[in-house]
Amino acid sequence: MADKDEKKPKKTGTIKQIIQIFKYTYKDDKQLPWLCGGAFIAPIVLVVVLGVVMKWTWLTWILTVIAGVMLGVLLSTMVLTNRADKVGYKQLEGRPGAAVSVLTNMNKAGFTFPEQPVWIDARTKDAIWRGTGYNGIYLLGEGGASQLKHQMDRQEREIKGVTAGSAIPVYRIIMGDGTNGTTRLQDLRRTITRMKSYTPSNHSNKLMAKIHPRRRFMLTKEELNVLNERLRTLQSKRGYGIPKGMDPNRVQKVSRRAMRGR
Repeated sequence: MADKDEKKPKKTGTIKQIIQIFKYTYKDDKQLPWLCGGAFIAPIVLVVVLGVVMKWTWLTWILTVIAGVMLGVLLSTMVLTNRADKVGYKQLEGRPGAAVSVLTNMNKAGFTFPEQPVWIDARTKDAIWRGTGYNGIYLLGEGGASQLKHQMDRQEREIKGVTAGSAIPVYRIIMGDGTNGTTRLQDLRRTITRMKSYTPSNHSNKLMAKIHPRRRFMLTKEELNVLNERLRTLQSKRGYGIPKGMDPNRVQKVSRRAMRGR
């Protein structure tokens, strides 16, 4: 029993985690202390000003100052988290497999993004990953836009082959600097979650179209499971491998644990 207890890893305290995140972020963000300090002090100053103007009693003063301190701690923590995320994304930007390493954190939210690409160019290391969600299928590309477009066309034809007769939409995302229709790494999660598809109305009559507006496409849990199984079968027939230097498992994931330092 003693051996088992010794093998258990010690849990890091919350305060120690915050300190580690702060040190990690401060290396690349020298404005962090001022921003966190301002976020902490602002609600306390506001409470003091309101207390002087409204002439609170001592009991009201004590309660509101405590509330101001708690709000300050919350705001400063939010600022720290936001700045830490930006630093993490900046350091991952441009690394092969960085995009899918971010999306694997979304798997518990109804999305499925396997770490293995469905297509990869061994020479240029351009790659395409395929993911699914309740709103449809996602093709995520890293590399040259022209080659990715050609390969995404091919991927979509294969997808239609196993989802024939369905209206499941296929979304395309190409990673880049945010220009020419590309998506930055820091905007990827927001882009995925905001994507929507609508099924066109079957009614040509304008009045009926108002009564039956276009609906947001949505799969049920059972339908999503069937779709994932079909796509896994499709991929097993193709069987692309990952060349050296392209393993997404070796790319640091953007998560709260990743922000504890290196």
